[in-house]
Amino acid sequence: MREGVVEVSPGRFRETFGRYFEDFEIGHIYEHRPGRTITDTDNVHFTLLTMNTHPAHFDYEFAKKTEFKKPLICSPLTVALMVGMSVSDTSQKAVANLGWDKIRLTHPLFPGDTLYAESEVLDKRESSSRPEQGIVTVKTIGKNQNGDVVCTFERTMLIWKRGCGPVDD
Repeated sequence: MREGVVEVSPGRFRETFGRYFEDFEIGHIYEHRPGRTITDTDNVHFTLLTMNTHPAHFDYEFAKKTEFKKPLICSPLTVALMVGMSVSDTSQKAVANLGWDKIRLTHPLFPGDTLYAESEVLDKRESSSRPEQGIVTVKTIGKNQNGDVVCTFERTMLIWKRGCGPVDD
């Protein structure tokens, strides 16, 4: 049997997911894979879905007149992809996201770039009001295919402890 699977009855298997509060260790780094190549369609759909009307994201003629000479990936799309890429390693057993802090966009992304992400556990502590849960803070770093850091942020989550909550149903 492979990792990440439990036998729930003879010959029947269930995939497991995520980490419990107890599984996090300060200093551990999780490399999130696979990477994600961002297409022009992804960028245009996201900008229109979120009503971001800045033409630098979807107007090629406007973008040619900018210092970048081509459309930029919409910044919230970069953050959203990094969060999504990190879920299986950091928050798949979360009760809630408690906040994002220190979001920094340090290098542009363009259609056709591939985004990779990794998260480092910065802090963990017991919840003072919820004995079945704990609080974990991670720093997530996004890099493009050349290794340039394009975005960083810290995220704090409320995570179930082992044996608690609905996560094993």
